[in-house]
Amino acid sequence: MRQNALLRSGKGLGLPGTARQKVAKVAKVTVVPPFVAPDEERHDHFALRNGVRCAGVHLIVDVHQAHGLDDIDLIETTLRRCVDAAGATLLHIHLHHFQPNGVSGVAVLAESHISIHTWPDAGFAALDVFMCGSANPDACIPVLREAFQAERVEVNELLRGRRA
Repeated sequence: MRQNALLRSGKGLGLPGTARQKVAKVAKVTVVPPFVAPDEERHDHFALRNGVRCAGVHLIVDVHQAHGLDDIDLIETTLRRCVDAAGATLLHIHLHHFQPNGVSGVAVLAESHISIHTWPDAGFAALDVFMCGSANPDACIPVLREAFQAERVEVNELLRGRRA
């Protein structure tokens, strides 16, 4: 019987049936504080860097006097090599080739990301290498230096989400 036919028949409009009685009962709820596992048992993918527990290691990388910064295929291959070298998990790569030149893009990782922005005319590229868990962002530096034949690579490190 369709719902509107049931209402027209008048059935179920008097005393509540057994199904309604069960819904009407209020269950007693006990609030239990959340379980917090000790740090060594947690699966939050925090990283440990020089004895400091943090959400992740963020390397700010400037590549100077570099070559191949307008070669989108080289850049994609280099990002993939960085991911492999770091022991990270690649989810997606998106690159955009600007006109007349330059490339911007990101490799999205399960462990965070690697982003790149290039200025081929200036021989300069700016990268962010941010990784959590057991991934090793430092392993990307020699890959970048070699791929872009960089004369100089500057690296600044930030420990994101430091834990006391």
